[in-house]
Amino acid sequence: MTTRARRFTAGIAAPGVAAILAVCLSAASPVFWRVSTQEEFLRGTADNVSVDAGGRLLLGPNAETVLETGVPFLWSLVRAGDALWVGGGPPGAVYRVNRGGRTTTVLDGAAGDVQALAAAPGGGVFAATSPGGRIIAIDAGGAQREVFDPDEPYVWALAAGRDGTLYAGTGNPGRIYRIGPGGGARMLYDTGAAHVRSLAVDAGGRLFAGTGSPGRVLRIDAGGRAFVLLDTNHDEITSIRPASDGAVLALAAGGAPAPVTAGQPAAVSAAAAPVVTTSVSVTVTASATATPAAPAAVPGTGAAAPSTAAGGAVYRIAPDGIWDVVWQSTADTPYDAAVDAAGAVVVGTGPDGKIFRVEGLPRTTVLLARAAARQVTRLAEGPDGQLHYTTANPGRLFRLAANRAGSGIYTSEVHDARTIATWGTIRWRADTPGGSSIRLQTRSGNTAVPSDTWSPWSGPYASASGTAITSPNARYLQWRALLAGDGATPALFSVTAAYLPRNLPPEITRVTVHPPGQANLRAFPTDPPIAGLDAERDPAAPPPAAGAAQTPTLGRQVYRKGLQSFAWEARDPNDDPLRFEVRYREETATRWRVLRRNLTTRLFTWDTTSAPDGTYVVRIVASDAEANAPGQALTAMRDTAPFDVDNAPPRIVVESVTPSGNRAAVRLLVTDGQSTLERVEYTVDAERWQTVYPADGIADEREERFDLAVAVADLDGLVLRATDVMKNTATAGVR
Repeated sequence: MTTRARRFTAGIAAPGVAAILAVCLSAASPVFWRVSTQEEFLRGTADNVSVDAGGRLLLGPNAETVLETGVPFLWSLVRAGDALWVGGGPPGAVYRVNRGGRTTTVLDGAAGDVQALAAAPGGGVFAATSPGGRIIAIDAGGAQREVFDPDEPYVWALAAGRDGTLYAGTGNPGRIYRIGPGGGARMLYDTGAAHVRSLAVDAGGRLFAGTGSPGRVLRIDAGGRAFVLLDTNHDEITSIRPASDGAVLALAAGGAPAPVTAGQPAAVSAAAAPVVTTSVSVTVTASATATPAAPAAVPGTGAAAPSTAAGGAVYRIAPDGIWDVVWQSTADTPYDAAVDAAGAVVVGTGPDGKIFRVEGLPRTTVLLARAAARQVTRLAEGPDGQLHYTTANPGRLFRLAANRAGSGIYTSEVHDARTIATWGTIRWRADTPGGSSIRLQTRSGNTAVPSDTWSPWSGPYASASGTAITSPNARYLQWRALLAGDGATPALFSVTAAYLPRNLPPEITRVTVHPPGQANLRAFPTDPPIAGLDAERDPAAPPPAAGAAQTPTLGRQVYRKGLQSFAWEARDPNDDPLRFEVRYREETATRWRVLRRNLTTRLFTWDTTSAPDGTYVVRIVASDAEANAPGQALTAMRDTAPFDVDNAPPRIVVESVTPSGNRAAVRLLVTDGQSTLERVEYTVDAERWQTVYPADGIADEREERFDLAVAVADLDGLVLRATDVMKNTATAGVR
C-alpha cells in the first residue's frame, strides 16, 4: 500500500527525520511504501517464515529435506506399514523411506510417471503409472508384479479398502475399476467425465470419487450406483480426504470461483481472514492420509504437470451432504489437504509452493510455510507423526517439524516507484521477545525483475525507528527481513519505506474547444448557473486531493450567446495535484494575456464580450507547484487551434431597387467584420421567410451580394435578415 503525504509528524524518530529532511530539500511530496496486511505480505516470498491472518511475519515450522530424488515431479505419497512411499517421474520411480529416514529406490525407469500410490496388505503399495495405464503391486521387500493393465491410457487415482479391495480411477474416459483381493478387475462405474482424478475410501468403507471435466464429487456404493455430492464450477477435483467425523474434504482446481449460494456459509479467502493463533503444530491424524489424485499430464510428453488454471477451493462435505467452502483463492491452486491433530486443515498449493493452515469458526488462515519448489503436491503423516509433503519442480520430500525454525528470511515483492527515486528512511514495527531479532536489508535496480544488474543487498538495518536507505537511487526497490529466535519468535507487523520520486512534468493530453455559445448548467441549483464561468479558485480553499475529480458535475447543455467553453484532460505521472492557468492571444499577436489563474477544474467558460472580435488562440498551462518546492515545480502547455470571437451582427446595405412593371429587383450587399455568413432571408408578410442565395452561388466570403425580386406593392413590407456562422443576426427594411 502506497500513501502520499505533504508533511511529517513529530512522532518520527530523529534518524528518520534527518534522512527525510535531506530529501525534502528538493521536493515536498515523499511517498511511503507500506506493507502491513496479510494480503500485502503474501505478495512476497518466505523461507521458514509464516504469515498469519493478522498480518504478522513469524518464524514458521522447521522444514527439513528428507529426500532429494532428482526427478522433476513427485505426484504421490502414502504411508504403508512403517514407511513412507513416494512416487513420481519421469521416468517413473517409487521410493521407500523408513522410519529412520533411509531411502530405497524400489522402482526406477518406468515409462511415464507414477501418478498414484495406495497402501497394500503387508506394508507394500500399489503403484499406477501413466501414460500406459499399468498398476503394479510392490511388496515391502521391493518385489513387483502387475495387477491390472486397463485399456485407458491413464490411471490417475488409487484407493484401497480395509478388505483389500483396490479401486482405480482412469482417464480418457473416466472410469472406476474394482480389483478384488485375489485379483480380477471389473468396471464398477463409468462416470461420463473425461477423467477420474481422485479416489478415497472412508472408515465406513464408502467410496468417493473426484472427476475432471467436469469437476464433481461422487459417492459410489458397492453395487456401482453413484450419487453426486458436489457439482462445482471448477475444472477438476484434485484430491478427496475423508475426515474422522465422517465429513469429506474435496479440493477443486481451476475454472470459476466457488459458487456459494444462499443458506450456505460464505467462502473464506486465503488472503483476507481474521486473526488466528500462531500454533505450528502440524501432526496429522491418521484419518486424513488417503492418497489423492495427481495433476494432469502434459500432452505429447508423457510427463505429468499441475493444472495451468489458477485458483481453486477446498470444500467440506458433511455426512448429511451439506457442504461449505473451507478455503478458496484466485491465485493459489490447491493440490492436497490434511487434517492435523487440532482439527485444522492444512492445504498444499501451487504455483508458489505455499502451505496454508485453516482453523476455527469463523475460519482463519495462516501461511504456514513456503516450500522450496513450485507445487506442494501431496501431504501425509510420517511414521514419526510429523507432516511430510512432496513437491514438483523440483521433486522432493520434506518434513514439516513441530518446532519452529531458528531463523528465516522474508523477501518483499518488488516495488515500482514509476521513475528514478531518491530513497529516504526505512522503518518497521516489531516485537522481539527473549533475545529474538529482526534486521532489514534493501536492494534497488532499474529492471522489473531483480538480476545481477541490481545493487547487492545492503548491510542490515538494525534500528526499527528509522534508518536511511543506502541502496542507490533507482526505479525499483525491494527489502528483506532476517528473523532469528531461539525458543521465541520475533513478530514483524509492518515495514514502511519512504522515497521521493523524481518529479516529472504534467501532461495536457487534450484540449477541446466547444462550439460558440455552447455551455453547461451546473448540476446543483446552489452552484453558479454556468459551469466553468467565474471558475477562479479561492486561494484560501484547501487544495484538492491528489487524483480527485477536478471537473465540476455538469447539468444540461444550453446556448448562451457570447460564451466560449474549453475543456481539457491532464495527468501528472507523480499524481501531484495540478493547477491551471488559461491564457489567450490574438492569432497575429505574440503576447499572451491571462484569462484565469489558479484553476483546479478542467473546464473554463469565457465571456468573449469582454474582448474585441477577432481570431484567437487559447493556451492551457498546467503546474504541479502545489506539491513541489520552489524551483522544483514543472509545467505543461497546450494550445488550441485558432478560433473566432465574433459578437457583432452582419451589416445589410440595400445597393439598389429597380422597378420593372409590377416587379422590382433588389440588390443587397451584406458584410461581416469577422465571420462568414450562414444565411440571408427575407419576408414580405412577417410570417414566411425565404432564403436568398449569394449572387456567386456560394457563401464563402465576409462580403457577399444578393439579388431578389419582389412585387412592387410588397416593397414597403419587405424585411431582410442576415445571420453569420457565430449566430449574430441583423435585420433591415426597404423604403
